[in-house]
Amino acid sequence: MNPVDRALHDAVRRLPDCTDTPRLDAELLLAHAFGIERDQLLLRPPAGPVPPTFDELLKRRCEGEPVAYIVGRRAFWNIELEVGPGALIPRPDSETLIEAACEHFAGSDGPERILDLGTGPGTLLLAALDQWPRASGLGIDSSEAALAYARRNAERLGLAPRAQFRRGDWAKKVTERFDLLLCNPPYVAEDAELGPGVVEHEPAEALFGGEDGLDDYRRLAPEVGRLLAPGGLAAIEIGFDQGDSAAALFAAEGLNPVLARDLGGRPRALLIRRAR
Repeated sequence: MNPVDRALHDAVRRLPDCTDTPRLDAELLLAHAFGIERDQLLLRPPAGPVPPTFDELLKRRCEGEPVAYIVGRRAFWNIELEVGPGALIPRPDSETLIEAACEHFAGSDGPERILDLGTGPGTLLLAALDQWPRASGLGIDSSEAALAYARRNAERLGLAPRAQFRRGDWAKKVTERFDLLLCNPPYVAEDAELGPGVVEHEPAEALFGGEDGLDDYRRLAPEVGRLLAPGGLAAIEIGFDQGDSAAALFAAEGLNPVLARDLGGRPRALLIRRAR
């Protein structure tokens, strides 16, 4: 067994108590220790000894620190984002919103103006701007720490000329109308159980949405109609068990939310369209 295979084998034995994906975590951490990409680690394993830093990375993961924080980045849609303490880690489930937007704007030039409420490290806005090169957009978040990541990500991805970021309280003081509104609000109920390391490391204000997880939908529902331009789409992420409860809040505002499901078939987003 070569040094890389041996290191991965030993790491997988150490990790199961803190992660559901021990092999993947081990591969990402070992690649990071070598300073290479994961596919290179697997396809062209480096010769020589395993870097001594790998053991420290494993220790941090065993203590519950998310892999994305340890390596400082996370892939999302077609881009890679810098992440770290103070910024919500992008999840694959959120790609449901971008997929819905691609379907909505298929056959057209795409949206011209995009609004991302609760942008975090710029996740949804930057993925959308990368998807539609003619678009520009605004990302709003209440956290300056998260916005610092968003601005650095925009610069690194070459999207800064088309991306503006602003600290704010949801859509307050936003008077413009947008072709695409994206939002991943805090929707975890206060007493919900989350995976290892989530509560301990990720920002609580980006996770928890009050006693029933719906507090921020109550604030968003009255705003969506005035923010959408004719022909526009709002794609708003929800928890898998909030399809009916969250939809009722938007329906009470005269909107017609349609449920979108993620790749696992679970409710994942509400889609609200404005007629032309």
